[in-house]
Amino acid sequence: MANSFEQRTNIKRSAASIVKHLILLMGIVVVAFPFLWILSTSLKEASEVFTSSPQLIPSRLHFSNYSEVFFYIPFCRMYLNSIIVAVIVTISQMFTSALAAYTFARLRFPGRDAMFYGYLALMMLPVQVKLIPSFLLLKWLGMIDTYWALTLPWLAGPFSVFFLRQSFLDIPQSLIDAARIDGAKHFRIIFRIVVPLTKNMFLTLGIFTFMWSWNMFLWPLVMTQAAEMQTLPVGLARFKSQMGAEWQIMMAATVMVVAPVITIFFLAQKRFIQGIVLTGLKS
Repeated sequence: MANSFEQRTNIKRSAASIVKHLILLMGIVVVAFPFLWILSTSLKEASEVFTSSPQLIPSRLHFSNYSEVFFYIPFCRMYLNSIIVAVIVTISQMFTSALAAYTFARLRFPGRDAMFYGYLALMMLPVQVKLIPSFLLLKWLGMIDTYWALTLPWLAGPFSVFFLRQSFLDIPQSLIDAARIDGAKHFRIIFRIVVPLTKNMFLTLGIFTFMWSWNMFLWPLVMTQAAEMQTLPVGLARFKSQMGAEWQIMMAATVMVVAPVITIFFLAQKRFIQGIVLTGLKS
């Protein structure tokens, strides 16, 4: 009886495990299929894009679609612009957010909590509300069509501060007190003790910030007029308006745009998932 009960239990567990893996596999297919279709379309010729019997694998690989992208828009320059903007915004937000989060989490001064919640209230303001005043100010400063216009308003962000503050609050106060006794100043405490202890959260924040700044569309669209200063999302919209129905070339450009983000995610996915799990547990 005991052996049969154990066998039935093992069968049920095996069946449940198979069902879970099938569900996960279906989820992977649903998520990955659009990307596979984009990649497939980018390698097709124009006559194969829309057919009565769609096929995922092209009859012939047309890598020339990728080279044709560079003939219609200054793609290399837009790529460089996106890299510069994303890197500057990501590094700056991680640096400024670490300072602000430490201030709101570990320093005590009158009005600290009220100031923090007031700062968080900025998250409630949509970008569209700040767009026109920011444009007029940057135009008055002569920064339109410059990297200053693309990066200056985003060098710090309330979400990044909130994200890191929750992690800094979990660091034992005894570690910080011991560092102060040893003569460490706040700047050294942040980057020698606090940041190394929350490196997974920092990496997660960096990936979030990089993806957001890389995909930013409305702000660069308004703040840039010359094609040489536009970023990739704006370039894709411009490319679509110029090329019309050349979907195979459009998909080739899309693959090149999303490739850096996907690459960064796969390289850092272990720590990224750890950071997400820790964030969920703390929430």
